[in-house]
Amino acid sequence: MVRLPLRPAAPAALPLSVYFLLLPNTLILDWAGPAEALRVANRVRNDHGLGPAFRLHFIGPETESESSVGAHIAQLEALPESLPTPSWLVISGQTGARTNPAHPANQRALAWLRALPLASGQHTLITICAGSVLAAHAGLLRGRRATTHHHHLDELGAVDPSCHVVGNRIFVEDDSVASSAGMSTGIDLMLHRIGQVCGAAVAAETAQCLVIPMRRGPDAPQQTPWMAYREHLHPALHKVQDAIGHAPAADWDLTGMAHLACTSPRNLTRLFTRYCGVAPLTYLRQIRLATAQTALESGHSVTAAAALSGFGSDTQLRRAWHQFGQPATPSATRSAVGSQIAGA
Repeated sequence: MVRLPLRPAAPAALPLSVYFLLLPNTLILDWAGPAEALRVANRVRNDHGLGPAFRLHFIGPETESESSVGAHIAQLEALPESLPTPSWLVISGQTGARTNPAHPANQRALAWLRALPLASGQHTLITICAGSVLAAHAGLLRGRRATTHHHHLDELGAVDPSCHVVGNRIFVEDDSVASSAGMSTGIDLMLHRIGQVCGAAVAAETAQCLVIPMRRGPDAPQQTPWMAYREHLHPALHKVQDAIGHAPAADWDLTGMAHLACTSPRNLTRLFTRYCGVAPLTYLRQIRLATAQTALESGHSVTAAAALSGFGSDTQLRRAWHQFGQPATPSATRSAVGSQIAGA
């Protein structure tokens, strides 16, 4: 089975270090939800014979911190002098109507943040809820597009007027900075980041394990098949979809899918139509088409993309491409990628 990279390309070395900065009265769902998503993604990869993609660290200016619900978080790692490259730093929000930069723990965290080369893009900064306000106090959002919880939008703009504050968004990405609106949307953002590093199939299976429908940011032009048909809770269908997503080029047919779901081909078609709104073989073709598009965008030829995605020939790929209304043609998509590379 060939796994295709998704743009932007995953880091060359895995696992990737992810640092969660935990401050006093941190909103527990802001960081615990995304951390669980990363843990489940590691488990999904292990289930498929791959190593973990993420190594989690929980750091703070104090070794123990009280969370928003009163539970104490102990044995936090000290703020490191530097972060490995590449790595992610996650800053979550705190309780209160406004962020308090004068709090002693926050002052130590801000001094540490200002000393890191985060603004240079050497690391990925991820803010959740009012974590973006703290990042703005550290000068990390200058000239960036960012969002935050709707209660803190005005505060964010006041702290850093150069920051382009984007409202009514689940999350916003600006190069090496990603920000989410708060709490549950931090999980949406982390699922999106998991898809960038591990692929859409791993992200979809992670969302299914968390019993969370996958959502993309409003800037995305359309949903991919991996996400568009996963907003259901039927375990047999998820089993089939997971298998297809991890091996789209396998010799799939309706009988084989039904066997995997422990049901009949007729009933599988009925279940797919009811819960996914699409027939099983149509779903398969769309997954293969999305895989082929990823291959083309990664620099593969049309012939190679057809083989990697399970189409029997260039002609079958072109026919499916036309049937599902993809923009341009496979060859034009491949040529556009070549032009971008040449002009880079």
